[in-house]
Amino acid sequence: MARKNKLRKFAEIRSFSNVFECYDPTQPVLVGKDMEPVDLKGRWREAHFRNDNPITLELACGAGEYTNGLARLFPDRNFIGVDVKGNRLHGGAREAVLEGIQNAAFLRTRIEVIDHFFAPGEVAEIWITFCDPFPRAIKENRRLTSPFFHEKFRHFLQPGGLMHLKHDSDDFVKYSLESIGNDPQAALLYQNLDIYAGEMPMPELSIKTLYEGKHLDAGKTIKYLRYTIG
Repeated sequence: MARKNKLRKFAEIRSFSNVFECYDPTQPVLVGKDMEPVDLKGRWREAHFRNDNPITLELACGAGEYTNGLARLFPDRNFIGVDVKGNRLHGGAREAVLEGIQNAAFLRTRIEVIDHFFAPGEVAEIWITFCDPFPRAIKENRRLTSPFFHEKFRHFLQPGGLMHLKHDSDDFVKYSLESIGNDPQAALLYQNLDIYAGEMPMPELSIKTLYEGKHLDAGKTIKYLRYTIG
C-alpha cells in the first residue's frame, strides 16, 4: 500500500505546474509539468512567477510547510522549496495548488547541484529549517551550513543576502556558529537560542511545522541564526 501511495504521488506531482525536477545529478537539467524540459536559470521570476519580486529558497523543505507558510506571510516575495524527496514535496506542492498560492514553487534536486539552477544574484535569501544535521564528522560536507555549501550558495545568493537557520539541534547550531565564525566572508547578524522563551522576534519564526511541534513536545529548544556569507 505504501509503495502504491508513493507511486501515485510521483505521478500526480508531474502534473503540477509549480514543481520542477532534476532526475540525474550527474546531468543537472530540469523538467517541469508533464516532464517537459525547462531552463529557468536566471529566468525564475520572468518565466515561472511572472513578476519581479525577490526569491527566497527553503532548503531541505520536506513537505513544504515552511515554504507555503512564508508565501502566505509575504505575498510580495517568491518562495521555492527544495528537497530531494518527491513524495515529501508532493504535499506542499498540492497544498499550494489547492490554495492558489502563486508565489510558492518546488524544486526536487540534490542540493549539491543547486548552483546549476540559479544565476548569480538571482536569490535574495535562503532558509534552512530542521535539515538533517549529519552529526558524524565524516559527513561534514553534507551539512548545509558547512564551508562546502556556503561556497555553493555564493554562486547565486545576492551580495549581503540573508541566511536563516532554524533548528532544534544544539550540536548543529554550535557547528553552524563555528562555520560562520571561521568564514572570513560570513557575518553573524543575530542569534536566539530559544525563540519561544520570550516574545517571538519575527513573524517568520512563528510558522510551526509538524516536526517542530514534535521537537517542542520532546522538550527541545528551537534556535535561530541570521547571517550573511558575502
